[in-house]
Amino acid sequence: MPPAHAQEVDLAFAGNHELRKRVHAAIDQNPTQSTLFRDISAYILGQASQPSSEPTAKKRKLEESNGAQNGATAPSSLTSAATKAWRQYPGTSFSLPQRKKYTLELVDSKDGGVRALGADGSVEFSIAWRDVDQVFCLPVPEKAKRQHNFIILPVHGDGVGPVPDHLKASPPEPVVWTFEEATGKNIVEGEDPGPGPMAEAIHHCLIQAGTGKEVIFPDADQFESAIPQSHRKGEKAYHVKGHRGSKEGYLFFTSAGIVWGFKKPLAFFDFASVTAVSYTNVLRNTFNLVITTQTGDIEFGMIDQADFNGINEYVQKHGLQDASMAATRRAQKLNVNPPKEKEKGANGAAAAEPDDGLTELQRAEMQLQDMEDDEEDEEDYDPGSEGESEGSGSDSEDEDGEGYEGGEGDEYDEGDEEGAEGEEMET
Repeated sequence: MPPAHAQEVDLAFAGNHELRKRVHAAIDQNPTQSTLFRDISAYILGQASQPSSEPTAKKRKLEESNGAQNGATAPSSLTSAATKAWRQYPGTSFSLPQRKKYTLELVDSKDGGVRALGADGSVEFSIAWRDVDQVFCLPVPEKAKRQHNFIILPVHGDGVGPVPDHLKASPPEPVVWTFEEATGKNIVEGEDPGPGPMAEAIHHCLIQAGTGKEVIFPDADQFESAIPQSHRKGEKAYHVKGHRGSKEGYLFFTSAGIVWGFKKPLAFFDFASVTAVSYTNVLRNTFNLVITTQTGDIEFGMIDQADFNGINEYVQKHGLQDASMAATRRAQKLNVNPPKEKEKGANGAAAAEPDDGLTELQRAEMQLQDMEDDEEDEEDYDPGSEGESEGSGSDSEDEDGEGYEGGEGDEYDEGDEEGAEGEEMET
């Protein structure tokens, strides 16, 4: 593309850095379209030089709807580097939507938001406060230094719920950056070295924008892991390690819902989106958690049995195993009349659909209890009566192929599952 063409594109799309980059990328991919983009740029520049006969209010609405991406506001405000930020944090490490260090800025006006600035001062990406669904501050597990990930979830960007047709081509993405606590000489006397001040700054902006949102931290009253943290003894852990397919990650059970992070695809299960929760492959050491939503089932595997009770209590506390409760929660979130409840039993609970009268959760609990009983029987096993035994637990679990053996930190491999549990029990 000749320099003159590039200059026209830069001038025409000067107010929207992201769109300008997309135009240049399209031209590089298909140089034959350079003339078309040049004509479009010339037309835009020509229109800008002519006085507009439209009413000011109508013109402003058109400008605000032009070029907004990933929740960004009008080019003249949030996406314009000329707009002054209220707080600025240079050298912030982002992991989503791009893995790179940028200058994090918070714009605290009603039309403000979060944005990332490149080395040249241009806005690389942004999200407006009015387009924010949730904000989380979650500790990063298994790090020698204390780190926290701030997660900004846009509306329709939870990775779980259906995306409207007009956003399917380019669905909104979460914004994730890492805050590392100050240590040693970096600690400033009288200042909180943790993420508190940054969270307070974000909360201030959310109030200024009138969103009614707040930064959500993990809470031991909601969930606390039963597994000790080997790298920091005595410190509480709020995460559960698991696998989504072959990808390892962490589940956080918060007051607003369940968060899966921190790599793509990040997912947030709002209470209103959860239709049911069930347990599968319940073994002696691990189990799988299946979260059912309107769009299908998402399974998280190889969760440590030590955290079963904590997760179970969380699920029961929020009624996540009851489909009728899910419909009611969705109705409350959408501010519409809730659906009629199922006929209640004598204890006030919704009548169970299965013939045995048990919920999926209760059946999983019974299965786990049976396994614990089997384990106690195995401990009482007398080697002298080997020939009279009806079969050891290792044989049955070898047939299932659901076992997993490995020390802490071993990489998970689905191909290694078969027979591993049996080997562990035979030793």
